[in-house]
Amino acid sequence: MKERKSRLSYNKIIVLGFLAVIIAGGLLLMLPWSSADRVHTDPLTAFFTSTSATCVTGLVVADTGTHWSFFGKLVILLMIQVGGLGFMTVITAASVLIHKRIGLHERTLLMQATGAMTHSSVRRLVLRIVTGTAIFECAGAALLAIRFVPLFGPARGVWYAVFHSISAFCNAGFDVMGNYSSFTGYYRDPLVCLTLCALIVIGGIGFIIWGDIAENRFHFRKYELHSKLSLSVSAILILGGWILFFFSEKNASMASMSAGERVLASLFHSVSTRTAGMNTADLSRLSDSGSLLSCVLMLIGGSSGSTAGGIKTTTFAVLLLSAYASATRQNSITVFKRSLDDAVVKRAGAIVTLYVSAAAAAAFVICALEPLGLKPILFEVVSAVGTVGLTMGATAHLHAASRAIIMLLMFAGRIGGLSLALLLGENRRPSKTERPSENILVG
Repeated sequence: MKERKSRLSYNKIIVLGFLAVIIAGGLLLMLPWSSADRVHTDPLTAFFTSTSATCVTGLVVADTGTHWSFFGKLVILLMIQVGGLGFMTVITAASVLIHKRIGLHERTLLMQATGAMTHSSVRRLVLRIVTGTAIFECAGAALLAIRFVPLFGPARGVWYAVFHSISAFCNAGFDVMGNYSSFTGYYRDPLVCLTLCALIVIGGIGFIIWGDIAENRFHFRKYELHSKLSLSVSAILILGGWILFFFSEKNASMASMSAGERVLASLFHSVSTRTAGMNTADLSRLSDSGSLLSCVLMLIGGSSGSTAGGIKTTTFAVLLLSAYASATRQNSITVFKRSLDDAVVKRAGAIVTLYVSAAAAAAFVICALEPLGLKPILFEVVSAVGTVGLTMGATAHLHAASRAIIMLLMFAGRIGGLSLALLLGENRRPSKTERPSENILVG
């Protein structure tokens, strides 16, 4: 009797699910009623936008505020929500609502997609994700509506508030302000800037950490190691970026701002570079040091199991801790009185290597194809692979081949470099031969 054919692997299901959402969204955006002019949108623009929305990036080749109709913007918003939470989270949430039993296969898939630690915690985690998302996005929309309704009227003001609340929470970077302006007109508005910052941070710290905070309140010592490390690194990166942007952009992108305005704009940019993709300063005027700092923060990204992209804060922390342990000749890597497994260190090294290699290769090819210079191209490439969405304006001027590369980077960044590597290598059989070991010189 022939063995039953095995199911698709979890990595394949995740990849195919995101592809399905991208294809469906791209086809809808090609329809004439998706554009403001009621004409067909060319396939490359439609699928680029669909990829960017589903991968919660925010890079665009057509201005979101002026090119798309209300229907087109609604399609983009739905893709952002599905892409931010993960399509499997949305499907499982629907199953929970209709009281459908979640099988072992689905639970394992959800563990892979959301970062849940055990099978038993999946259902509770999904309910927490859906409930928490609804609460935070509604609260953000209500706060933004205080500013937008008086400016744009009730209907348009509420729509703007809802769209930008969801986009910020999902770390998507899309805005409907028009003319590629993002929030440059609100750099002195604490209500808008701080609300968006809060949504970005909450969405970017990760669903697992929500549970830790809910169960242990603010007793930091009781948190899991993952939560302690993620929150600590996030706080350091936000504070460090805030201070460095304040000084580096004084005579560049924030030259026309007062000291108080620069404080707010620096905080916003430090938070937004963590994969959110919104900006209150003119990024085309970023200093070289500000551009480099932005690339570093974009590459690190947010926390694992969140709406954010990048290599993740814990990956970055593990890499630094590994370097320190190696330099000080420690036998194990310890943090918060816990030791880290060697397999975690290997995965962290693999993830960083994949991301940096992909960004370097893409920048090399696009520089050969486009006469734009290294600085803006490297900025766009890192923004794409980190699913950030910040831009110096180069993306809209890229040719078809370069846009295709950016699309691949956004997709790979949302799926995760390690997941793609596992997908490519999952059919390889492990070697049964053990080779003799030998030392080499490094460093």
